[in-house]
Amino acid sequence: MAKREQACDAALGDLVEYMKQDGVRVGILDSTNSSRTRRAHIRHVLQKDNKLKCKIIVLESVVDKEEVIEQNIRYIKRNAPDYEGRDDKEAMEDFHKRREMYMNVYEPVDESDGSHIKIINNQTFVVHNTGGYLPQKVVHFVMNLHSHPRVFYLSRHGQSEYNLLGKIGGDAGLTDAGLEYARRLAVFANDVVGKQVVKDEETGEEKKVPCPARLWTSTLRRTKETAQFIKKEVITTQKSDNGGEELEWIQFQGRTRRNLDELYAGVCDGLTYAEIAEKFPEEFQRRQEDKLTYRYPRGESYMDVTLRLETIVLDIERTREPILIVGHQGIHRLLYAYFMGLPRDQAPFVSIPLNTVIELTPHAYGCDEKRYVLLSKEELLKDGQDEPVTSMPMKEKAESTQKKASGEGKTYDFDPMNPPSF
Repeated sequence: MAKREQACDAALGDLVEYMKQDGVRVGILDSTNSSRTRRAHIRHVLQKDNKLKCKIIVLESVVDKEEVIEQNIRYIKRNAPDYEGRDDKEAMEDFHKRREMYMNVYEPVDESDGSHIKIINNQTFVVHNTGGYLPQKVVHFVMNLHSHPRVFYLSRHGQSEYNLLGKIGGDAGLTDAGLEYARRLAVFANDVVGKQVVKDEETGEEKKVPCPARLWTSTLRRTKETAQFIKKEVITTQKSDNGGEELEWIQFQGRTRRNLDELYAGVCDGLTYAEIAEKFPEEFQRRQEDKLTYRYPRGESYMDVTLRLETIVLDIERTREPILIVGHQGIHRLLYAYFMGLPRDQAPFVSIPLNTVIELTPHAYGCDEKRYVLLSKEELLKDGQDEPVTSMPMKEKAESTQKKASGEGKTYDFDPMNPPSF
């Protein structure tokens, strides 16, 4: 017990140092804190010992339904490092023992703990004495979470006419190669996104059956054209939160979302990087120095886009069905960085290639990734995907690439795995 408290205090110390940093507004202490004494100690360390002027919200999860407990144990068994390599029965017994030990010292959260949120069986929420802008944002976020396994897929639009010309932004349609990718994406959506593997209880045979799936696109022409071949069939499904009632579901019923529109390049919209460097050399240099916070004149920055993606992230968190998101490089970079837990200053450099679907499966201990290349580089005659090498995250890589091009006097090079970047 002494070692456990020592570890908890070390984590609390890390939280204090984190909260003292400039710009930090929210911190999370992930620990059981099952006794009132422990919770009072945390409050004292934060507000008395370290004089942190912060609001404290206690988050309590109560699970007393046996089916929810079993579901949580199976989920933890698949993902928790503690149970790696152990069989299901052993993991189940160990988890129940741990739970019983916690129950022996557990003291329910009540009014004496101040502001708190109770989550009961992932269905009922009790919010007590929680006010203010940020606390209400926390409440809204928590109420959109669930423990069901979920998966979503990120796909850029197919190659557009602007991609081919090396131009950024705009609202161009697809090239022939882009249309070919759209057709292959439709097959992928039907065979992968909209299917789930079930096991026959009698024979033990596994087979693929349709499952409800969603489709989101931006409002721009190139994403709509990329999704145009995806079939919208009616399937029958059962809603677990609706008493098992059978419902008709329109598969991949498209939802157009302006929040998914590409980062707007303002006065640089429709230009190539070479044209931007020629017409706006100072702006070009500023972007190279700080890609994350740089805002195009009359346009947006990555930080601006982060704000408008908040509702998208909340919808992904709360949605249980698989989602296919047909969007843009800048948008997918931010979504990918969020769910993969990357520092935000790395987001502008994430590789989101054309003709590739990225499957992301978030879970309590991280996010699993799988990539599917639907149209290979060799199948394109020309892709026009140029990006200034100085915007790459590694200075050494940029210098190396520029040396190769120096014989022709170039300041840019072609990076086939990183298409034009906002």
